[in-house]
Amino acid sequence: MDIRNEIALVTGANRGIGHSVVTELRRRGVTKVYAAARRPETVPEAPGVVPLMLDVTDDASVSRAAATAGDTTLLINNAGVSTFARLTDGAEEDMRLEMETNYFGTLRMVRAFAPVLGAHGGGAVLNVLSVMAWMAYEHSNSYGASKAAAWALTNGIRYELAGQGTQVTALAMATVETDMTAGIEDEKSDPGVIARAALDGLEAGSLEVLADGRTAQWKSRLGDDPALLYPQLRAHDTVRP
Repeated sequence: MDIRNEIALVTGANRGIGHSVVTELRRRGVTKVYAAARRPETVPEAPGVVPLMLDVTDDASVSRAAATAGDTTLLINNAGVSTFARLTDGAEEDMRLEMETNYFGTLRMVRAFAPVLGAHGGGAVLNVLSVMAWMAYEHSNSYGASKAAAWALTNGIRYELAGQGTQVTALAMATVETDMTAGIEDEKSDPGVIARAALDGLEAGSLEVLADGRTAQWKSRLGDDPALLYPQLRAHDTVRP
């Protein structure tokens, strides 16, 4: 997909990866960017950027966005939330928020904008995922479950929308320097680097973009025995009669 002269909509566009994607889209010559956020007044002003009020967890809000941004040819589903909830003892409302935002929010956007993209020749969808879709950690496994669901969703819509000519690309990465990860001690990627990798892959027609080495490594080991991926599990092995 040649991004020049396309009209993009980016969810969660007021900060972090979303803001970096908006900046990179403008640098690459898009005609217009709908920068969507629950609080559009927080979207930084820039030429060609149209702030758009959007809550991906609300059906009416998504419908209004689709009506307002009916010229969209590139949909970037970046909005997401992490509560750092553990599956075994995290608050259920936190887990539901993650699934409602990261999975159902993406699904709502795709269902609302698929006809819009189809009417303009197919266009493209980029879904922002996470390495947590393929790995477990001491926390954030509820977030990982929601991103695993979003990965399956991405594979599914890619197949279903192929007939209308819509390119569907998945973007996955490990920890990125954003507000979401401010309290995490880890090696972090620059969001601008992630944005460039995402759009490079989109323009190249890639169906999946693995934006860093750790993500590529975890994806490559999906078929491994869990005991090899998580050596600490061996301590819990028991011999059954």
